[in-house]
Amino acid sequence: MSDEFDAVLIGAGHNTLAAAVHMAARGWRVGVFEHAEAPGGAVKTGEYTLSGYRHDWAAMNLSLFAGSAFFKAYADELTGHGLEFAPIDKPFASAFPDGRWCGVSTDVEATTARIAALSEKDAERWNELLAEFGREIPHLGRLLGGSMKIHSFAYFMFKVFTERGAGGLLRMLRFLLSSPRRYLGETFESPEVRAMLAAWGMHLDFAPDIAGGAIFPYLEGMAGQALGMVIGKGGADTVVNAMVETIRAKGGVVECNAAVARVIKDGGQATGVELADGRIIKARKAVVAGVAPSALLRLTGGMEPAFDDALGKFVHAPGTMMIHLALSDLPDWKASDELKGFAYVHLAPSLDQMARTYQQALAGLLPDEPILVVGQPTVFDPSRAPEGKHVLWLQVRMAPGEIKGDAKGEITATDWASAAEPFAERALDILEGYAPGTRDKILARRIVSPADLEADNPNLVGGDQVCGSHHISQNFLFRPVRGHADGSTPTKNLYLTGAAVWPGAGTGAGSGFLLARTLAGK
Repeated sequence: MSDEFDAVLIGAGHNTLAAAVHMAARGWRVGVFEHAEAPGGAVKTGEYTLSGYRHDWAAMNLSLFAGSAFFKAYADELTGHGLEFAPIDKPFASAFPDGRWCGVSTDVEATTARIAALSEKDAERWNELLAEFGREIPHLGRLLGGSMKIHSFAYFMFKVFTERGAGGLLRMLRFLLSSPRRYLGETFESPEVRAMLAAWGMHLDFAPDIAGGAIFPYLEGMAGQALGMVIGKGGADTVVNAMVETIRAKGGVVECNAAVARVIKDGGQATGVELADGRIIKARKAVVAGVAPSALLRLTGGMEPAFDDALGKFVHAPGTMMIHLALSDLPDWKASDELKGFAYVHLAPSLDQMARTYQQALAGLLPDEPILVVGQPTVFDPSRAPEGKHVLWLQVRMAPGEIKGDAKGEITATDWASAAEPFAERALDILEGYAPGTRDKILARRIVSPADLEADNPNLVGGDQVCGSHHISQNFLFRPVRGHADGSTPTKNLYLTGAAVWPGAGTGAGSGFLLARTLAGK
């Protein structure tokens, strides 16, 4: 049995789905084939604990999607197919062991007052940065949201030079190359303000001392203040479901439980795929693989030695553990009841602790004090749980994909099947220290280890939720391979997309939309 499409897309992650939407809108017949039971990859939602409690499997924050060029182009169709956001005016906060806390909300006066309680000087600096944000974001948006080729990068530098002069260009380049510790240390005096912002770097594999990570604490801080945050109404899968329905409405196919076994090549050109069940699916114009680089090697059997070697050396970030909790009530935060009103509460008390945790995970050790990202989505979207009840989205960072030992010397297991439970207890102990009594409110829980994440979605190698380190040597022009940041490969008509391709991780659908515009036209 065979079928034929203009484009065959491997995997139903949000980048491949975005590419399929745009291709279908330009008249291409598209077929998306996903190995799992449901589309979405890391962007999906389910009742993982109890009936009526909806948990986001991995991704929760949809701000990048809501602000993306893709959503701007297809907002009417997507909302027509059920996409709905829940806006958030209190995006994030951090609590500290001594009972202090700080948080960012869209109320500038409230945020400034919280920061001023820690440092008057930092409050002034915060408002200065916010005033400058409108002038900075066009440059950064042009860099982070556009195609990544040498001429594109050169154009970015030219625009900064023409508007800011040589000094302004050098300041921008220094900022882009700075570590979170260097930037935050030069900008703020309060260790708590620095830690509150540095926690965002950990979301993208940028520990405090990693060069190139300064931009992420800056952007998350300023965007959270200026714009707030959005999550999906009813769950993050609202974006996936809307894209699937849009594709089908345009005559495309999205098929789950349809694993791709190999890419078919003929004369150095990709002509289709073979599914695990033996079906041959032909592609007239393109095969787009939304997979990790190592999987592309397996699917193709190799392409060109230098390219294959680079894909084989692609470096993944440390892993993540997810703990999904169904709760009778929200945590009672020791620092302040106000923390119940924030979407994210980071438990990452200092830059030194974050750096230590990262290095321990990188060395294969279970960290003695992992960083916790505590998501409270039902504060802003009560539809995710029965009336009066809540779900907690607990992300444990960092965790080794392969366990070599325990930094605390307590857990002897070196396989995730045995280590997941005690490591989760360590994380819950930390949460209990900041919010006593939370354990008594747990109605049910689901622990998802790094190994579980990879088993569910092979793109999350070792539980790496960002599909590859974003350190400078593997970012910008070098993501995933120098000369192929546009998703191209040495095989004609074969393309790579997803978080491993520029502009990288996040829910912005950037790599998929950029590729689709290149192939099918703007």
